[in-house]
Amino acid sequence: MSNFKTIFIGLFIILSGNQVHSQTESTLSQEVVLNNFIVKEDLLKNNKIAIIAADSLDKPIETLSGTFQFSINGFGQELKFNNGVAVAAQPIDKSTFIYLRHENETGTHGKLYYVVRKGDFINPIKISWWVLVIVPLILIILATLFRKFIIIAGILLIFIFYYNSSNGLKLPTFFDTVFDGLKNLI
Repeated sequence: MSNFKTIFIGLFIILSGNQVHSQTESTLSQEVVLNNFIVKEDLLKNNKIAIIAADSLDKPIETLSGTFQFSINGFGQELKFNNGVAVAAQPIDKSTFIYLRHENETGTHGKLYYVVRKGDFINPIKISWWVLVIVPLILIILATLFRKFIIIAGILLIFIFYYNSSNGLKLPTFFDTVFDGLKNLI
């Protein structure tokens, strides 16, 4: 009976040691995937934006390194991440909309930012797809409720459309942002 316990305990230790070893190897061999990112001003203050890899809670992932394919306003660009940070090559000349999109095995991840440029400083502001839908919708609802507001609402909608398109937010980008937001809802 004593030998049986000794063999059983020894076998248990050997098997559990192999299991721990194989789990450690599998976690080390896992590749870090870019599923979320944040846009900030580059630390060098050279009018460029820095794309920072982040987790689902927008905390930076400093272990991510490598080259990832992005689409910035419809133009394909490879961004090289070092310690979780990549810098876009083009400097920002004026305030503009920037639509960043990254596609990997887990899906498409796109975000719309309005980059405000004041002097030598830039400030990226994330625009939610909800804002793109709700603002025109509220104007249309108000125009249907108050007949006298139709002309003002029409002028405001034309102004919003002109402002957005002159600052880089074209209709395809608008619809891409809304559809990406809807996909993330489901």
